[in-house]
Amino acid sequence: MKEIHFFLDFVSPYAWLAFTALPRALAGIRYRVHYHPVVLGALLKANGQLGPAEIPGKREWTYRQVLWLAKQQGTEFQFPASHPFNSLELLRLAVATSNDGEPNHDAVETIFKHVWCTGLEANDPSEIAKLHQQLLGRPSDSGSTEFAQVKRQLREQTQHAIESGLFGVPSLVVDDQIFWGLDSLPMLRAYLQGDPWFQSGQWRDIGQLPVGIRRASATNQT
Repeated sequence: MKEIHFFLDFVSPYAWLAFTALPRALAGIRYRVHYHPVVLGALLKANGQLGPAEIPGKREWTYRQVLWLAKQQGTEFQFPASHPFNSLELLRLAVATSNDGEPNHDAVETIFKHVWCTGLEANDPSEIAKLHQQLLGRPSDSGSTEFAQVKRQLREQTQHAIESGLFGVPSLVVDDQIFWGLDSLPMLRAYLQGDPWFQSGQWRDIGQLPVGIRRASATNQT
């Protein structure tokens, strides 16, 4: 049985869509999923990127596309009252639900649904307090030793993702192979079924393709 490591940030609508689509995409295959909350902003910064919701034009297209994809999937979907938003408290809550920092399926689903199915402000303190009570049975205590451990675990998981070559979410990692994005699920299925293409030079050697030109940063252009 293959072990799938699902790296996610609740701020990503594609992560929610991939979370809901995964069981159908991998129907008939035996696997186990480990969920890893990570800070998408840190991944983007480490790779010198902006998120799609930070780029005018691309932001609007992204929102229209995810609405369409949700409709096609039959996935419950409603944008939060504002987006993007600071997802740190939700990520820390997810980490806090498990001693090893890996929340289970139900905890991840509960937080995702809060963000992508209610239409509320995703980081509204009163709503997050309700989630704390629901998932942990107690309010958050930012001064506790446990809270400090949760912050550390989230930082470590995010750093591990960066060091593993991840650049965005959702990322699904199997056998150290990265499958990024909702649209990579068919590739992931083929890999898990043993498609020999993944042993070919096309898959293995494409990273050696020479770079023909590198764009100067915007600050260096004249």
